[in-house]
Amino acid sequence: MSATITPAAAPPEPAPAAPRRGFWLVRSAAAAVSGLLLYASFPPRPLWWLALPGFALLGWALRGRRLRTGFGLGLLFGIGFLVPLLSWTGEEVGPVPWLALALIEALFLGFVGMGVTATSKLPAWPVWAAGLWVLGEGLRSRFPFEGFSWGKIAFGQADGVFLPLAALGGTPLVGFAVALCGFGLYEAVRQFLARRTAPSGGRPFPASRPAPSGGTRPASRAGVAVAALAVLVPLVVSLAARPLLDDSAEDGTATVGLIQGNVPRLGLDFNDQRRAVLDNHARRTEQLAEDVKNHKEPRPDFVIWPENSSDLDPYRNYDAREVIDRAVREIGVPVAIGAVLTPDTGKLRNTLIQWDPERGPVDTYDKRHIQPFGEYMPMRDFARLFSSDVDRVRRDFGPGKKVGVFDMAGTKVGLVTCYEAAFDDAVRDTVVHGGQLIAVPSNNATFGRSEMTYQQLAMSRVRAAEHGRAVLVPVTSGVSAVIQPDGKVVQQTKMFTPDALVAKVPLRSSLTPATRVGIAPEIALALLGAAGIAWTVTRAVRARRK
Repeated sequence: MSATITPAAAPPEPAPAAPRRGFWLVRSAAAAVSGLLLYASFPPRPLWWLALPGFALLGWALRGRRLRTGFGLGLLFGIGFLVPLLSWTGEEVGPVPWLALALIEALFLGFVGMGVTATSKLPAWPVWAAGLWVLGEGLRSRFPFEGFSWGKIAFGQADGVFLPLAALGGTPLVGFAVALCGFGLYEAVRQFLARRTAPSGGRPFPASRPAPSGGTRPASRAGVAVAALAVLVPLVVSLAARPLLDDSAEDGTATVGLIQGNVPRLGLDFNDQRRAVLDNHARRTEQLAEDVKNHKEPRPDFVIWPENSSDLDPYRNYDAREVIDRAVREIGVPVAIGAVLTPDTGKLRNTLIQWDPERGPVDTYDKRHIQPFGEYMPMRDFARLFSSDVDRVRRDFGPGKKVGVFDMAGTKVGLVTCYEAAFDDAVRDTVVHGGQLIAVPSNNATFGRSEMTYQQLAMSRVRAAEHGRAVLVPVTSGVSAVIQPDGKVVQQTKMFTPDALVAKVPLRSSLTPATRVGIAPEIALALLGAAGIAWTVTRAVRARRK
C-alpha cells in the first residue's frame, strides 16, 4: 500500500500591519507644540529664533497628510499660537471673547494648514508653503471687519536676523522668509534621514518597493539642493539687506518729548476717571517744562501725548480746554493731544489734535482703522451673547479718511494711532505723504500688565526698520519708547508710572524699497502660494485621467 504524501501547509500570510495607534495624537500634539513655539518667539521674550523650529515641526506634522487632516492640524497650530498670544484681550472682559477671537483667527491657519498639506507633495514644497503663509496672513489682515493683523510673523522678529527684510519687502517678505527657512529646516532633516535609510550604494528604491517607514523616499540631489536653498537664501538675503537699516540723519534732527501721564487704575474703568487722566498728562507736561527751565532736560521742539490722554472733548468742555492750554503754554512748543471728540450727532472720533501754544488747536487727525468690538460694536446683539461688556461701547466711533501728517515746528510727523500700527497701509501712507518720523500715540491701560504693550512696541520697531523712520511711542500707562530708524529702542519707560522722555532723533526723507513698492511683494508672494495650489489641482486632475 503506497503512502499518501500530503504537501506541507503554506505558512499563513502575515496580517497587514495595524496602523500605529495614537500616531495621529503625536501629529496633533506636534501641531499644537509648533504653535506654542511660535508664540514663545514673540515679545517680551527675545526668542525670535524659536519660530524656525516651530515651522519645521509644523512641516513635519502636515507633510503628506490628507486635506481634512491638514485643516485640523493647522487649526491646532493656530490655537496653540493665538490663544496664548491674544490672552490680553480677555484681561478685563473674561475668557469668552478672548477664546472666540483666537478661534476665529485660528480658522485661517486651519486653511493654511490644508493648503500646505496639498502642496507638500510638490517639488520645492517649502516655497509654496511659505507663499501660502503670506496668503493666509494677508486674508487674516483684511477679513472680517477690516481684518486683525496681530500675530503677523514679522512682529516677532524685531530682534532677529530677518529684520532687514522689512526694509526690502515689508512685513510679508519677513513672514515669507521665516516660514521658508523653517519649512526648509524640516526638509533638510528629512533629506538627511532619507539618505541614511537609502540602500547601500545610494541606488534608488525600485518603484515596486515601498518607501521607508514614515513615507520618506530616498534623498535626491534636487531635494537636497532645495532644502539647502530654502534655509540659506533667506539668511543670505537678510544679511545682504542689512545696509538698508540706516539711522543717519538726512534732514537734520529734532528734539522730541513724549509724555506718559499714567492712569488712576488699571482696566476698562480707567475711562471713568477721564479728568484724572487728563490732569496726569498736563501735570507731567508742566513738570517737563520746569525741568527745561532748570536745565535738567533739553528743550523739545515738540511734544506728543498718548491716545486718549484727554477723553474729555476740549472743543465742548471748557475746563479740559483750559487744562490743555495751560500745559501747552508752559512747555511753549506744539503738542499733539490724544482726545475723544463727541459731536452732537453722528459717531465719536478718536482724534489727535495739534495744539499750538499761541493759537490753540490748529490741525487734527482722526484714527482711520478703528477697532471692532472695542471702538465700535458690529453685530451688537450677537456679541452680547458672549459678553455683556459690549454695552460699555454705548456709542460707536467712526473712522477718519485723511492721512495724518502734522507739521510740528517744521518737522513732518506721520501719525499712526495705537491699533493702526498693525496695518501695513496705515503706516506706509504717513511716510509716502512726507512723514520724516512716525508717532504712534497709544493707550494700553485697558490691558493691564499683559504682554500686549510689548507686542505693540515690537510692531513699532519693525515699522521703524521697514520705512527707515524714527518712531515715537507715547503710551498713557507705558511702555513709552523712542525707536531709531534701524529698529533699536534708545529710551523707554516703565509701566504704570508717570514719566517723560526727551530725545534727539534723526529726520529722514528717503524711501526704503519696501515703502516704494508697497503691497507688491505681498501680492507676488500670495500668488506664489496660490500657484502651488493650482499646480496641485492640475496634477490631481491629470492623475485621474490616467
